Amino acid sequence: MKAEPMKAGTVPQSGAPSADLAPEKATAKAPETFKAKFKTTKGDFTLEVTRAWAPNGADRFYNLVKLGYFNDLAFFRAVSGFMVQFGIHGDPQVSAKWRVANISDDKPAGQSNKRGTITFATAGPNTRTTQLFINYGDNARLDGMGFTPFGRVTEGMEVVDKLHQGYGDGAPYGRGPDQGRIQKEGNAYLKKDFDKLDYIQSVQIR
Repeated sequence: MKAEPMKAGTVPQSGAPSADLAPEKATAKAPETFKAKFKTTKGDFTLEVTRAWAPNGADRFYNLVKLGYFNDLAFFRAVSGFMVQFGIHGDPQVSAKWRVANISDDKPAGQSNKRGTITFATAGPNTRTTQLFINYGDNARLDGMGFTPFGRVTEGMEVVDKLHQGYGDGAPYGRGPDQGRIQKEGNAYLKKDFDKLDYIQSVQIR
């Protein structure tokens, strides 16, 4: 394998300053349990988050939703039977800020990466930022590698299953987008070269 805060689910206005999505605004503590409803180009699904499973991860996710970070974000990596990944912002200026906004790892709380659970992607100890994935399969092998689930899909897993998987993994394992280019070029790159990808339209706390 980051002005006034925007209300949950609101779409940034065209040309809105990237300061609206600054990492320093991500300071709220998440409720002990909450739901987040995703509206996507394939339909809606709902996550239920349990903060006790992974407090740092739950807090980061909660703040990203409240800031409106996920609006118009691509599901850029989808591997059948494995997982679907998202979280790189479509605006390269925003991505650049969040790439270095790491959160500390969470201690495992007995939850496994089962089908339908959501976890942050990680590249090593204390490197989680904004990239997440939802497990398509039971991926228990990830449990001891820093991939600590903080929630699960409770409604609409059939929608998650329908997200476009035709590109497969990123190169060299598949025909999917290059993450480095997403960081540098944003949605302009994805919408030009990978026009079948599905997108998050908005996320709201319920």
